[in-house]
Order: sequence, then C-alpha cells, then structure tokens
Amino acid sequence: MTEFPIWLLVIAALIVFTLAVIAGYYLRKLSAAQKKQAEQLAELEQAAQEQRQRVNDSIQIIARSLLDDGVGLTEASIRIRVLLDALQVEDTVREEFVAFYTIAEKTSHIPILKEWKALPRKEQFQYELEMAQVEADYKDFALDAAKRILGRTF
Repeated sequence: MTEFPIWLLVIAALIVFTLAVIAGYYLRKLSAAQKKQAEQLAELEQAAQEQRQRVNDSIQIIARSLLDDGVGLTEASIRIRVLLDALQVEDTVREEFVAFYTIAEKTSHIPILKEWKALPRKEQFQYELEMAQVEADYKDFALDAAKRILGRTF
C-alpha cells in the first residue's frame, strides 16, 4: 500500500482553514448588517409612532376648536376625516365618527383656497348657504362626535 502524500493533507487543511476564515468574515458582516437593520427598523417605528402622535394631537386640537367655535364645522369635518384616514383607522371608528365623514362628503364639491377666492361673490354666497344647511343638519351629531374624540387616541 502506498502512503497518502502529506502535502495533500496540508493543502486540504489550508483550504478548509481559508474557507472557515472567509465564512467567519461573512458571518460577522451579516451579523453587523442585521444589527444595523434592526436599529433602522426601530428608528422607523419610533418615527412612525411620533407621527401618529402628532396626527392624534391635531385631531384633539381640531375637535377642541370645533367645540369652542374656533373653527367651522365644515372645515373641522374635512380636517378630521383626512387625519383619521391618514391613521388608517378601522371601519368601526369611521362609523362612530360618520358625522365628520358625511359633512366632508356633502361639501366636497365646494371649492377651497384659491378656487374659492376666484369664485364670484354670488357663487360663494350660494355655497355658504349650502354649507350652512349641511352644518345645521349635522351640527348636533358632529358636536357629539367631537366630544367623544377628546382624550382619545387612535
């Protein structure tokens, strides 16, 4: 029987050692990347939570302003609806605050900002009458909804 050459064993051992070092290197890189990814995810979650809190605070401010007659019912309804939608609230919340959604929907065709200013005074007056009617129809429901929003987090 012929003996197995030792130099082949040395080369095989060097190859295995080299592959082990390379594997260790990539494992360390993978671990560092996973750690960095976890940190970034935590930062994103924190930023999302802070944004959610800002939106919740805005809803509270608008509801309080509505109750204190600091903002009109139509404007408050549009803003609250947009903010609740931004929070992607459940359908049960939408149903609970349907007054805001209804008022916003019934007045959604009315121009705002620059378009409003560009309207002739007669047309503005017609829209104001229409808003007043919608607000009269839903005022009690909206004020009750505003009271229920206070102190609530979505």
